[in-house]
Amino acid sequence: MSTASLFKPTVAGRCGGPAVFIPCLLSLLILGLHGTSAKAQNVLVLVGSGSSAPAPLYSRWAQEYDKRNPKVQMRYLLSSTVEGIKQISHGAGDFGAGETPLTENDRQEGNLTELPVVVIAIVPIYNLPDVHQELRLSGEVLADIFLGDVKTWNAPAIAKLNPEIALPNLPIKVVNRPAGKGSNYVFTDFLSKASPRFRAQVGVTSSPKWPVGEAVERSSDMAEEVKNTRGSIGYVEYQYAVKGGISQAAVLNPAGKFVEAFNESIAAACQAAEEPGWKSFSASLIDARGADSYPIASFSWIYLRTNHADAARSAALSDLLSWIYTDGQRYATQEGYSALPAPLLDALKKKLKSLE
Repeated sequence: MSTASLFKPTVAGRCGGPAVFIPCLLSLLILGLHGTSAKAQNVLVLVGSGSSAPAPLYSRWAQEYDKRNPKVQMRYLLSSTVEGIKQISHGAGDFGAGETPLTENDRQEGNLTELPVVVIAIVPIYNLPDVHQELRLSGEVLADIFLGDVKTWNAPAIAKLNPEIALPNLPIKVVNRPAGKGSNYVFTDFLSKASPRFRAQVGVTSSPKWPVGEAVERSSDMAEEVKNTRGSIGYVEYQYAVKGGISQAAVLNPAGKFVEAFNESIAAACQAAEEPGWKSFSASLIDARGADSYPIASFSWIYLRTNHADAARSAALSDLLSWIYTDGQRYATQEGYSALPAPLLDALKKKLKSLE
């Protein structure tokens, strides 16, 4: 089977619209990397697409993995979690990536499975340049903000959680994400657990119908918008906040403690949710038990087809996954993500063998 035959753009020879853009781009990327020389044609390029939350990590992984063997390379295309699942289920590319657990329909009809590759956190970020203390927020208050019921930064609900801070009488500018985003799923899962009203009005979904706010496309866009807009609030993967130097709120967890996201608190959530079995590869990490657990944590998954028509690509993908669960975890930490705990890595390595 040729590399190009793995990809199925709806309109031959052109990237005409949203429905065909990603698979067509996948095809063009593969063909462009192969070139015309006999030597170039021997390069096998593994291509994935999906969420922007882990995009810096996949970029670093591609950079480091490509050094190992010039004949096997990896590329990652930004789209969305939902689009990544859609494309891999339709046979476009070699893997998808994102933060939404697969549905039974995805697993059965799409012949897909998901494996966690790293632990992430979605953090509330805000722009209040005159507030220098750590801001505290609860899930209930965040839900009311994103429902549009809490409209100013000095509202009683926020002031009650922050009695030592002189909060400004400043309108809250809500920034959110459009349909199909994994960070939407993680954030709405947390808000729905904290607020019955939010669950009833919006629910747990990667495509929420936000009642207020301005939508921005990618995680990097969210970070940039909040960083440059006074009075704004949004939500983004932890490492975007850290690298952007953007203020993040400490969030109330089920143990009654306000916890800021950092590697240890994110890892604590994973450990609390997974032990002692270390085999719930699609488990929710939201509101994990433990005083030190950050409450808006999640796996970022890689989505894989369970049926492989091309033995060479299957072998290359197995090699990539083995690398992700060994050397790749070190680069995850360097890029600001929380690496998977050792017992979970051991369980995943055993799972990989069963998929071969």
